[in-house]
Amino acid sequence: MKSRVAVLFCFAACVGAPMLATAAEEPPVPPTEITARHMESRSTDTEMTTVFTGDVVVTGNNIRLICDQLDAVSVRIGDQSQVVARQNRFKSLVAIGHVKIVQGDREATCGRAVVLPDDDKITLTESPVVVDRSADVTWTGDKLWLLRGERQAFGDNVRMTLPPIKDLSFDKNKKLELPETAPQSPAQAKPQETK
Repeated sequence: MKSRVAVLFCFAACVGAPMLATAAEEPPVPPTEITARHMESRSTDTEMTTVFTGDVVVTGNNIRLICDQLDAVSVRIGDQSQVVARQNRFKSLVAIGHVKIVQGDREATCGRAVVLPDDDKITLTESPVVVDRSADVTWTGDKLWLLRGERQAFGDNVRMTLPPIKDLSFDKNKKLELPETAPQSPAQAKPQETK
């Protein structure tokens, strides 16, 4: 009897340990939370459009978005007859007014932001500014695009501020030492005679 228990225990440990290790490696993705002073929602058979206004804060998977108004379109799943259906995923988020997006070490501010989760893209307009603290870089422009997970940004009429470039000019206080013989250009070099 003891040997059967020991065998079952070993079997459970061998089979269960990899499952536990896999579960421990992938932490659960937290749900998206939206808070606002006011909310209005309407839906069709396929989509739900919700408008949040007043001190809007969205907290989701590695993103925090703050704005005055948020128009969120999500895809409906489940029973179509329900007034409030389950949402499968966000199709788009349009943030308007005093927009601030924090994503990792990157922070963006603008007047309007369009987040397209399926395209992994955020489009910033109305005086956008993006600060990447890890690279000490700031972008401004007419329109900026950020790609999720790729650490890429694109823009129109962009101005980029970077850390200072090392001064490569000469030192005015250092005495200039000339080499013994000046290097010759290829045109000045004499061809070698062959015998």
